[in-house]
Amino acid sequence: MTTSDALRYTRIPLNNGSGAIPAVGFGTLIPDPVATKQATKAALEVGFRHLDCAERYRNEAAVGEAMQEAFKAGTLRREEVFVTTKLWNTNHRPERVKPAFDASLRRLQLDYLDCYLIHTPFAFQPGDEQDPRNQQGRVIYDSGVTLVETWHALERLVDDGHCKSICLSDITLEKLREIVAAARIKPAVVQVESHPYLPEWELLDFCREHGIVLLAFAALGHAMEPRLVDDPVITAIAQRVHKTPAQVALAWAVQRGTAFLTTSTKPQRIRENFEISAIPEDAMREIRNHITTNVRFNTVVETGVPGFIPRAK
Repeated sequence: MTTSDALRYTRIPLNNGSGAIPAVGFGTLIPDPVATKQATKAALEVGFRHLDCAERYRNEAAVGEAMQEAFKAGTLRREEVFVTTKLWNTNHRPERVKPAFDASLRRLQLDYLDCYLIHTPFAFQPGDEQDPRNQQGRVIYDSGVTLVETWHALERLVDDGHCKSICLSDITLEKLREIVAAARIKPAVVQVESHPYLPEWELLDFCREHGIVLLAFAALGHAMEPRLVDDPVITAIAQRVHKTPAQVALAWAVQRGTAFLTTSTKPQRIRENFEISAIPEDAMREIRNHITTNVRFNTVVETGVPGFIPRAK
């Protein structure tokens, strides 16, 4: 392994002493379970050791099967893989948290989780319908529970010993401050949309101050317009360092101290997204100073409805 290639193996220590999160992560938001299993196996084979799952994706069982096959084949040990999954919005009431957590563990065929996230800070009407809507098609929220109450229920999961760290997702800096102030066990990770078009510097500074890892989803802009990988600053750097634009954007994410997630079902793209190398410091400065586009692709922070997950049929 050369020094520049070491970037892809970066691990960031967690603030609660429960280990370290691999900076290079694979997201499993893939609609088809068969494709999920194949992509997860491909990701593990090329070197990904961080899998990001969610109850809401409805494919935890497929991820679990892919992991179990690798464990049984002897190519991978459980302790080598950092596994995250998420509490969905309909399970925010404290009495629903542990049953939801246990159900995710069963589907993933694991006896502990490295990280359990609150998928969004928005509580939806509790029940089996993941996307509760009224007759006008608007989300039915649950005003009977606060985010702090949900957080305290997650803290009890850590006390029980089956959850190594607890985390937040799709959260604003204001809401994060509220949880940090009220928490007995601080968030270890905050997962938010972040990329060169949405660098979230203020949030990153707060996370650094409190030893929280910022984990970027949509790290390549989720192929939405304007396309991040077509940005002239990034494409010029890519040409100069003989890497793809995607590899440049992902290297930028790790070198500024964050972790990232990418998702693909294409083996070549999965390999490309793992095989990142360090970019020069002048390239890091160019991305920070010369990219002026500012765009958020996912409005989940305003609604609690993830923009990349299709509505339930």
